[in-house]
Amino acid sequence: MTFPRSTGILLHPISLPSRGGIGDLGPSAYEFLDFLSQARQGLWQVLPLNPPAKGNSPYSSTSAFAGNPLLISLERLAGHGWLDSGAISGLTSDVAPIDYDRVKHEKLPLLRQAAENFVANSAGQPRHRFERFCTDNAWWLEDYVMFDLLRDRHGEDWSQWPPELARHEGPALEKLQQESSTELSSRRVIQFFFWEQWHALRHYCAQKSICVVGDIAIFVDYDSADVWAHRELFRLREDNLQPEVVSGVPPDYFSANGQRWGNPLYNWDTIRATGYGWWVQRLRWATQTCDFIRLDHFRGFAQFWEIPASEPTAIQGRWVNGPGDELFNRIREELGGLPFFAEDLGLITPDVVALRDRHNIPGMAVLQFAFGDVGAHAYLPHRVSTNSVIYSGTHDNDTTVGWWSTLGDKERAAVRALTGNCDDGPNWGLVRLAQSSPANFSIVPIQDVLGLGSEARLNTPSTAEGNYHWRCPSGALKPELAAKLAALADVTDRLQQVQRLPDDAEFFA
Repeated sequence: MTFPRSTGILLHPISLPSRGGIGDLGPSAYEFLDFLSQARQGLWQVLPLNPPAKGNSPYSSTSAFAGNPLLISLERLAGHGWLDSGAISGLTSDVAPIDYDRVKHEKLPLLRQAAENFVANSAGQPRHRFERFCTDNAWWLEDYVMFDLLRDRHGEDWSQWPPELARHEGPALEKLQQESSTELSSRRVIQFFFWEQWHALRHYCAQKSICVVGDIAIFVDYDSADVWAHRELFRLREDNLQPEVVSGVPPDYFSANGQRWGNPLYNWDTIRATGYGWWVQRLRWATQTCDFIRLDHFRGFAQFWEIPASEPTAIQGRWVNGPGDELFNRIREELGGLPFFAEDLGLITPDVVALRDRHNIPGMAVLQFAFGDVGAHAYLPHRVSTNSVIYSGTHDNDTTVGWWSTLGDKERAAVRALTGNCDDGPNWGLVRLAQSSPANFSIVPIQDVLGLGSEARLNTPSTAEGNYHWRCPSGALKPELAAKLAALADVTDRLQQVQRLPDDAEFFA
């Protein structure tokens, strides 16, 4: 699939300056899209939108399909009558770093209250849309709402739940459906709220000629409805339901022990025997949610690092062949195309490059990685192909201003050799390099547009604390910034493409 020559901004919704202590899909999101339109940006990149499982990372989720309830806008719920406006009047309007415990304590009860009001009072089109949502999405929704309820009741390790529930046995689940119908219905409504608000925002994006770039992790969390409901698709032990082998990456220059991520690995033989049905559903759902998709850890589709679950580190793992061409051929048959690009950073072997190129899947280039030794020069603009997505940095990098502060004289001289002395900061030097490159997609984090330092970093890989807390300051997206980006988009031939509007434009959440 050929990507149009476009430019855009990376900003996860949690970082928006919304009320309530966390960014959401409400007024601030629409204001951000107005800024993108004024800046002639055709892309908005987000991180995974699913509910987090471990910590706050969107890459560790309790479902590959559900939406994160914390992203639901209470203001929009109040505007549609599902919540009294007085109930949200006391919510904080500051943009302090996200305090997840506080946000959950304040926001989740209000979401449940709105869901109960919807169940009791909805009729007509809102009720019809909800019932259609439940019917169309029952294939993932029913398992998710049951898992979410049982997780609250029995704890995060589902293998320790009562055996008949841990093993997803039909009679036990039917009993749960009957005895807990009110609670399950409330959880369905909350998911309906999320998808109504997200699709309303997508519709606004289309009106502004903005495409949404999504992101999915290759692996899913053990603590997820997906593993609980589809044990046969994962390498689990039958006796205790625990993973037999887990994911990670081998030891390298940066880590003597490698990285033991701990996700259960797929049983690719079983998945292949089903015609890759679960993966078809997952990627079809992704393309219905966003316009383009970043495939995280793409090399795992060619080969993945298999670690015995009993091993405390990644040292004793081995490389095992992934599904390769067969999966992507199947996906193309089902979806009619591959609107994906590959996260192919780091040590990438020729077989991974060959898999990517055979399916015409663009790769990534990150300018912050381009100014070290000669081997890093593959990320420099003149070395990047059109079939690429280029970044100044990603959500895993320091901001460009923070990165610049750590560089030695040699690296700074290399940067200046290409950018010259940038009076408006090294961040704008990299933005201009990215925009003027041959890569079809050029994306920069909003922190680099704002010229923020390391205090605005979103995530530091391999650290457990302090991640995914940053918020964009209110009033930071000024008209002069939009004008500067628009002029750059114009001169680098990256103006927005007209988007087809979705068929329906009524939203009830």
